[in-house]
Amino acid sequence: MKKLEVFFEKLEKHFKSGGKFERLFPVFEMIDTFILTPLNRTKDKTHIRDGLDLKRIMTTVVIALIPCVIMALYNTGYQANLLYSIDNSKTAIGFRHHIMEFFNIPYDYKSIYSNFFLGSLYFFPLYIITLIVGGIWELLFAVIRKHEIGEAFLVTSLLYPLILPPTVPLWEASVALSIGLVLGKEVFGGTGRNIVNPALFSRAVLFFAYPASMSGDKVWIGLDSISKATPLSEMALSGNISYSLTDAFLGLIPGSMGETSTLACLLGAVVLIYTGIGSWRIMLMSVIGLIATSSVFYFIGSETNHMFQLNPFVHLILGGFAFGTVYMATDPVSASMTTVGKYFYGFLIGALTAIIRVVNPAYPEGAMLAILFANIMAPIIDHFVIEANIKRREKRYATRI
Repeated sequence: MKKLEVFFEKLEKHFKSGGKFERLFPVFEMIDTFILTPLNRTKDKTHIRDGLDLKRIMTTVVIALIPCVIMALYNTGYQANLLYSIDNSKTAIGFRHHIMEFFNIPYDYKSIYSNFFLGSLYFFPLYIITLIVGGIWELLFAVIRKHEIGEAFLVTSLLYPLILPPTVPLWEASVALSIGLVLGKEVFGGTGRNIVNPALFSRAVLFFAYPASMSGDKVWIGLDSISKATPLSEMALSGNISYSLTDAFLGLIPGSMGETSTLACLLGAVVLIYTGIGSWRIMLMSVIGLIATSSVFYFIGSETNHMFQLNPFVHLILGGFAFGTVYMATDPVSASMTTVGKYFYGFLIGALTAIIRVVNPAYPEGAMLAILFANIMAPIIDHFVIEANIKRREKRYATRI
């Protein structure tokens, strides 16, 4: 390890200002800090030291996402194998079928191994291409701006495939991610300055640019010519859901790969709340906002819109609400910063999710748009909270002349 440190110290001068490779300093810094410790470190006792820096925040978020990744792998394979059992004359799309045949793995939804293996064939290609695209844009802007490469793109690259359907074309996902990263983050200054969640913004771009891959009554396509509607789509179309609440809670239902399991999201929420990275205020108020608003619609009722009939508590375990509330809404950059503002911000997300789901039956999922709108409103919410605090302090400490 000492020899490695000496090696990097010798190389450092070539990448610093005035060196022949100074424009590539972000690349050198990224590799150096990944293998060793950061170049700039506090040595004296004049500063308050805290082990929670950006890298550790991102690492914690990745750890919190592990339950969702596991369920994404298992449930994606489970749903694909289940669809194959319905019509075994069909096979998995393209290269997946050849890989399954090469390793002599049967399409068996009762086999845990088969489910995980087939699920990985859907998830990892999308994850790898997301890492590559995200890394290229991060590197490009770091070199142009001459600053360090932020680790946030690693989290974005993991979040993004988890909120997409398993069979979305890789080129469509790449184009949407590129637009989302550039317009949703880099134009505002990069990591820490984005006004919306980059992964969620990229999903929105994909949703509106390529709606056939993201919406409709048969958004989850597992095999050639075989597809199944998501529970929310079923409810909007027929007023019935063919899945049990237990399966919905565990995540054994069709949907975006990492969003189906409420249980996995709850495990992630525990990690984020315990470490102080995710705000429990935002999560709690999002739940309250969804239940309160959907309860109003439930008691109003409708003879033509089936979504009015959906039990308010069932809203919590269907669609991407749980995942969005835990991992997206609590993004410390795009969320409300003030303590009081977090209550309003969270409630707004829950309320808007219910309104979009129920009032617009053509789009039964509402968490994505609700969070993006709340991201934009977060600075305004904080502004009014701070102004209110200033006025209260003025009254409290005003002196009479």
